[in-house]
Amino acid sequence: MGFTTLRDSMGEVQVPEGALYGPQTQRALDNVTISRRVMPAHFIRCLARLKEAAALANAACGALDEGTARTIAAAARRVAEGEFADQFPVGVFQTGSGTSTNMNMNEVLARLASDASGSAVHPNDHVNCSQSSNDVIPSCIQVATALALEQQLRPALQDLEDALQQRIDELGEVVKTGRTHLMDALPITLGQELGTWRYQLVECQDRLESLQQRLRALPIGGSAVGTGVNVPAGFADHVVAELSQHLVSQFTASDNPFSRMAGQDIAVECSACLRAVAHVLVKINTDLRWMSSGPLAGLAEIQLQALQPGSSIMPGKVNPVLPEAALMAATEVIGNDATIAMAARSGNFQLNVMLPLIADKLLDGTALLAGACDATASAVAGFSVNRERLQATLARNPILVTALNARIGYDAAAAIARRAYAEQRPVIDVAEEDTDIPRDELQALLDPARLAGAGKTGV
Repeated sequence: MGFTTLRDSMGEVQVPEGALYGPQTQRALDNVTISRRVMPAHFIRCLARLKEAAALANAACGALDEGTARTIAAAARRVAEGEFADQFPVGVFQTGSGTSTNMNMNEVLARLASDASGSAVHPNDHVNCSQSSNDVIPSCIQVATALALEQQLRPALQDLEDALQQRIDELGEVVKTGRTHLMDALPITLGQELGTWRYQLVECQDRLESLQQRLRALPIGGSAVGTGVNVPAGFADHVVAELSQHLVSQFTASDNPFSRMAGQDIAVECSACLRAVAHVLVKINTDLRWMSSGPLAGLAEIQLQALQPGSSIMPGKVNPVLPEAALMAATEVIGNDATIAMAARSGNFQLNVMLPLIADKLLDGTALLAGACDATASAVAGFSVNRERLQATLARNPILVTALNARIGYDAAAAIARRAYAEQRPVIDVAEEDTDIPRDELQALLDPARLAGAGKTGV
């Protein structure tokens, strides 16, 4: 590979021939070699959209001539649509403001615009006009995250809700043994169990929706420290209007850009919502694993769809592949949340200096959760119910005796439960021997469906 000598404000730099980026991008690649994990592709596309909106806003405010602005905007649209993805090699671990990524974009767009127009377009003077990395990168984090939630996670959550509702409609009246502390408890229905999971997801959706207004209020126009130096009047409003139009999603200018640049409170809030989704997915998939455990020595209440051999040495073994994969994804999201919380503490005076890391972890978590929801939905849709097993364990469940407390008292009921368990006999048989309650009345009192309040899903 040959190299071309380019200059910036610090001197000469050797840049690979054919590269669309310039010296500042190359300096970032040369100086920081901690990792080559690059910024998320979704973030780069959103940054290009932000640059497109900024160029058009600059034209509207008279900060750029119409021709230059539209040439920059056209180049930015090409990047936003996925072209030139290999021209954004700057890693996540870079300068904490994300200046290297901002300049990578500025240099690529300047080169494309210059080639298209035949006139020199400068990465700082033209593409970065009325902007600073310090307001552009926090704004892009919010735009990229808002769109990822809307386009990736929310549909996946809804699909999982729908999968659960379909199984609730199908299995809602099936009665099974409830469990607390992993020990047998009073009966519930599968509709109630699956309805619990579904309602948890509904509340996750509510949390994500409640933060959207704050997430979409961008600090663009704040410039270097929030004061708006070198930013023309009306610029921020034009940017958010262009963004809203091009992305078909409503954005606004923050009332206080200082706060969105100096702090990353909204990132912490968003990450907490992602963590909550992760915990719900852990709950669902852990329950699925327990319910399908066995098939002989476990609970064996359900059978997950057999997808692949489960062992390299034990023939016939089948594992809960999808729940385990979803659990690993959720675990990583919980770890991401810890990273974001630590990174958000690095808001020193007027700027947070871990912005690329926050962007990477937010978008990684959103994508992971969307995939985990899909895997969980497949597991939910594919399991079958071992009805005979459920009925057999219900009949021997000594906790059914709770229904007799009001008639014979707690101590007498406990004695029946102990005897039923010790003799491995149905509670109703022991209760008939140890009380004067007629069997037909015992059948009514101890009916698992009645005790479960069948038909009450809680949703």
